[in-house]
Amino acid sequence: MRISLRLILIASVAACAPMLPEAPPVTAVAGTRTPAPVAPDGPAPATPAPAVIDQAGFEGWKQGFLSRHGGARRAEYEHELAGLEPDPSVIRLDRNQPEFSRPAGAYVQSAASATRIAQGRARTDRVPWEVTQRFGVPTEILVSIWGNESAFGAIQGDYDVIRSLATLAYEGRRRDWAEAQLKDALDIVLDGRRDRAGLKGSWAGAMGQTQFMPDNYLRLGVDQTGDGKVDIWGSDADSLASAANLLAQAGWKRGQSWGYEVVLPAGFDYAEAEGPRHDWRYWSGRGVTLARGGAPNAAEAQEDGVILLPQGARGPAFLALPNHYVIRRYNNSVSYALAIGLTADGIAGKPGLVATWPDDAPLSRDQRLGAQRALTALGYDTQGVDGVVGANTRAALRRWQIAEGRLADGYLTADLADELIRRAG
Repeated sequence: MRISLRLILIASVAACAPMLPEAPPVTAVAGTRTPAPVAPDGPAPATPAPAVIDQAGFEGWKQGFLSRHGGARRAEYEHELAGLEPDPSVIRLDRNQPEFSRPAGAYVQSAASATRIAQGRARTDRVPWEVTQRFGVPTEILVSIWGNESAFGAIQGDYDVIRSLATLAYEGRRRDWAEAQLKDALDIVLDGRRDRAGLKGSWAGAMGQTQFMPDNYLRLGVDQTGDGKVDIWGSDADSLASAANLLAQAGWKRGQSWGYEVVLPAGFDYAEAEGPRHDWRYWSGRGVTLARGGAPNAAEAQEDGVILLPQGARGPAFLALPNHYVIRRYNNSVSYALAIGLTADGIAGKPGLVATWPDDAPLSRDQRLGAQRALTALGYDTQGVDGVVGANTRAALRRWQIAEGRLADGYLTADLADELIRRAG
């Protein structure tokens, strides 16, 4: 069956959501949330049951928000929030983020597709020379983010940003974060930076061609065109310069890659993956080699890197350098950061991966939650049960694998999730 490109893109933008930082810290830059608008692999997952909304509870939250954050603007905030109802689709989408439910290979291969790479190459001339010189972020990285965030501005999301953020704050999973973003969104409107009707974005509140959250728009938005406003919705130049500023402020290292595909030797201690950082001398001394041969450049070789196994010991392995974690300030997901890096590599004309991705089944929300509960019950705390299989969950799984005498790659498959759930009763 043929699916229209626009429907695919709209569905993908609907899949974006903000993350709490879990990556090793780079700088105090709040990450934005971002989509990867590409065609899904295989059949679509079953649609979760709609979230149940308690309007009275929402009104109670709203009064609490106004008390906590209203201050001198309480009456103005109350006016903007009058008659607002929470959006059940926002809660449903927040609980089913593709970066954390789909296998990394399926996500990356879709996001870093040959079509996306070709489209990116055709748009490299849209990045102002002054932007790359000022901020030091390569053109291919900026174009890769642009394409993955909004299909180069074509699909930016049509959710009411204020309603989305109010819904996320009411839901409560990340209330402090969502309320701070909501306050910034209200200020954008009240200060005349953007009218309410035009404050549209993803279901998670990310806005414009490069999907900035409200706080980043206020702090890091760049008026590249010099027309007196930061227009990340209509101006390519403002959007790309703002993204470059975010990455530069997060610590982007000029002249360095985000990382490399590597080959691990027989007998490699997989428990070292996502562990302490080490320089290239350390990793090469343990038999790690670049998949395409050669070595990192002199500056990169001095940096501390981390071995990543996004789909376990059976999938590709990567040496993640500091710029990988800078990308994760945009979206704190290993899959997302790899997609951006590999798309950028393709745009720059570098060859693709040597290793192939395993064809693993996706994890259901029940499996993700169940595995987290099981690990915690078995004595391996995942630092929360939220259905997001991030670094804390992978670390807990690795500890369990070591205790069980298994290969400790920290990769949660559907079968392993089911086993953990059975073991925990």
